[in-house]
Amino acid sequence: MVKGKVAIITGGASGIGLAMSQSFAKEGAKVVMADVNEAKLKEEAQKIGADCIAVDLSKKEGCKALVDFALQKHGRVDILINIAGIQTVSSVEEFPEDKWEFMINLMLSAPFYCSKYVWKSMKANGWGRIINLNSIHGLVASEFKSAYVSAKHGLSGFTKTAGLEGGPQGITVNSICPAYVRTPLVENQIQALVKNDGVPTEKVITDIMLVKSAIKKLLEPSTIAEIALFLCSDAAAGITGACLPIDGGWTAG
Repeated sequence: MVKGKVAIITGGASGIGLAMSQSFAKEGAKVVMADVNEAKLKEEAQKIGADCIAVDLSKKEGCKALVDFALQKHGRVDILINIAGIQTVSSVEEFPEDKWEFMINLMLSAPFYCSKYVWKSMKANGWGRIINLNSIHGLVASEFKSAYVSAKHGLSGFTKTAGLEGGPQGITVNSICPAYVRTPLVENQIQALVKNDGVPTEKVITDIMLVKSAIKKLLEPSTIAEIALFLCSDAAAGITGACLPIDGGWTAG
C-alpha cells in the first residue's frame, strides 16, 4: 500500500501526527517528520527510523525547507500529510491579531505551500497523495473559534480545488474532518473546562465537546492514521477533493 513511498508528515512529534508517522513507518513508508519541537521530534523519529527536520511551517521558508529536505534525502515525495496546527479560543472582539495571522499561516497557508512544493515531484511520477488533516470545523462553525474555523473552512476549499487540478496528473487531494480526537491539545482543553466549569471529565466530553454528536466518544489518533492509510491505497484511487467527516454523526442532523 505505502511500502517504499516517501511520506512527509507535519506536526509529527505528537498527537495525530505521531500516530500517522508510526503507522506509515510500520507499513514500510519512508517517513519524513516535521515539527517545531525539535527534541521531541528527534526522539520520536529515532524510535521508528524516520528522517526529521525541525521547521516553522507558519513561514513559507519553513515549508520550502521541509520539502527540499525530503527531496534531497529521497529524490521524490509521494505522500504529503498536512497536520500541524493549534487551537485558540477567543471572541472575535478579543482575538489577538498576531495569533490570527499565525494560525492562518500555519493551518491554511502551510498546506498550500507544502502542496505547491511537492506537486512537481508527484506530477513527474504520475502518482501522489495529499491529505489535509481538517476538522469538523472545516464543515461547520462553533463560537469563539474564528481563526480555527476560518483556516479549516479555507482548507476544505483548497482541498476541493487541488483535487480537481491533481486528478488528471494522478494526484489525489483529500481532507479528513474528525470531531474531537484524543490528543495532548484536546486533553488540555478538557482539563481547562473541568477546572473552569467544575464539570466532571466525562461530562465535559459528552455534554460540552460532543453535545452535537450521536457517538459521544473521543476518536483515537490511530483511527485517523488508518483512514489516511486507506486514502493512500488503491481502493481510494477514485476519491479526490473530498472532505470526509469522521464526526460521530455531528453533521447528520
